[in-house]
Amino acid sequence: MEMKYITKVKASISIQTRKKTTNLLEGMYNSIYKGKSMNFQDLREYVVGDNIKDIDWKASARSDKILIKQFIAEKKHNVLFIIDSGKKMLGDSKELEPKKDVAIMTAGTIGYLVDKNGDSVGAICNGRKGINYFGFNTGLNNLEKILTYIEKEIPSEGDLNKLVEYTYKHIKRKMIIFIITDIDGINSITDTTYRRLTAMHDVMVINISDASISEIDSFDMDQDCYVPYYMWEDDKLKDIESKIKEDMYSKAEEKLKKYKIASGTIDCQKNIVNDIYKLLERRKNANLY
Repeated sequence: MEMKYITKVKASISIQTRKKTTNLLEGMYNSIYKGKSMNFQDLREYVVGDNIKDIDWKASARSDKILIKQFIAEKKHNVLFIIDSGKKMLGDSKELEPKKDVAIMTAGTIGYLVDKNGDSVGAICNGRKGINYFGFNTGLNNLEKILTYIEKEIPSEGDLNKLVEYTYKHIKRKMIIFIITDIDGINSITDTTYRRLTAMHDVMVINISDASISEIDSFDMDQDCYVPYYMWEDDKLKDIESKIKEDMYSKAEEKLKKYKIASGTIDCQKNIVNDIYKLLERRKNANLY
């Protein structure tokens, strides 16, 4: 398989991490989940020094001994990308890069780090024939397959909220989930969906920013036409656009904060590594666990 995207991701990471230590992202990725995921192994008799929170009171009641739950750390994680493949992803980001490209490279960068950590990567997105789910697997071939599919399927019809609903209804395993969309997509996911998703999984949201209508040759994705030239320098329209965006960001921030979901915004490919670093730092320091 031609490793088109993996080659780009490797080159991008190499360039961007020259400003930091070479193992910066690996360290961030490992530290954020260290000791978080535990699997129940069995019961054993309580001994002095054990955490009383681990006592299994029901099992103890059936026995003449005090029993505690014994856990083992999960050494591997399942990392799932929920990727918005709707028409709006054909638009440009704030730095005038195709949002589709920024989204794909963002998933590729995180996926590459996940693979280096020995974890499994999966993905789910809307395709032209409906919802497509890539089961968890390891290896860069698996990641390249996911990224190539996404590139070919944008734009696709489909409701992002229903895509997230499908995730928690049909994928029955503990996951670390990255939702990659734009501000409109973040707001399109309902409170009920966020609540149910976060009850089962660790969730982070990545917002791919939107270009301004005041940019030259701006294209309106909803109206399917270029924005008239007289709007580029209209101060009143700029103020209206700024207010609308401010309201959208405020609504999204309130919703994500309510469900303790760490989020970050990415404007361009050259900032992906640094922005992922900030997101993981935000998640690590949020004391959500």
